[in-house]
Amino acid sequence: MTYTFAKGHGTENDFVLLPDLDGSVHGGLSDEEMADRVRALCDRRAGIGGDGILRVIRTAAYTGADRPASDAEWFMDYRNADGTLAEMCGNGTRVFAEYLRSAGLAGDEVTFATRAGDKTLRAEGDVWTADLGSPKLLGSTQVTVAHHFWSACNVDMGNPHAAAEVESIDPHGPVGDLYDSPVFDETVYPHGVNVEFFERVGERHVAMRVYERGAGETRSCGTGACAVMVAAAEADGLAIARDADVTYRVDVPGGTLHVTWTTDDRVLLTGPAILIAEGATSL
Repeated sequence: MTYTFAKGHGTENDFVLLPDLDGSVHGGLSDEEMADRVRALCDRRAGIGGDGILRVIRTAAYTGADRPASDAEWFMDYRNADGTLAEMCGNGTRVFAEYLRSAGLAGDEVTFATRAGDKTLRAEGDVWTADLGSPKLLGSTQVTVAHHFWSACNVDMGNPHAAAEVESIDPHGPVGDLYDSPVFDETVYPHGVNVEFFERVGERHVAMRVYERGAGETRSCGTGACAVMVAAAEADGLAIARDADVTYRVDVPGGTLHVTWTTDDRVLLTGPAILIAEGATSL
């Protein structure tokens, strides 16, 4: 069976998009078969390569047991590179929105469903701003890499994050190359967690690296950037006492994102979304 795909990225967090508007292309696969297809597509040597899959489907056509109760026309069915389901993906929302716009399925503003609720995005050129909702600060935990320990701030951005402030994110330093997954408290995160390490660069300016569950270290993570911004703002005493919107610059290996925490407790993620290829495959 041959089917179409597209490829895109947001600050080099890259995705394979699967247009399946009415669910007729991939909807007949079992969960195991779909997971196999996702792994094959995301394989960077034998497949197209990607950090995850964005299946583009109408909400009403999605038949999974986890179909969201949403009036939005479109559903972002996101899956990690290892085939597992995920609640959502921050950079992925921008790439998904850019695909809808380029395909004539949406304009410069769009709301679509995810497993973490509806997300609304607005574009200025190829830069999109995603309203990712209200963050939840859930206390602290500890993460470990190669016998080094750091306290991490637990932040729920619709998906789980543990953000640890460190002196340096240099891969030759204590954080290492993140080839192996950081160790975390599985009683706190029974379904895994995205772990971010961030360092201060300047006032309201941080740099981060991330180990994403189901994908490993990636070039960028949108919700991770939001979690880092929230953790940094919390440490800076801005989590509660905000009389104006607060914006931080977050540098990632794949580029730069800007995250704003508004006075009405919304987190806005701003960054590029670029489509780079389309074609057909039988993977």
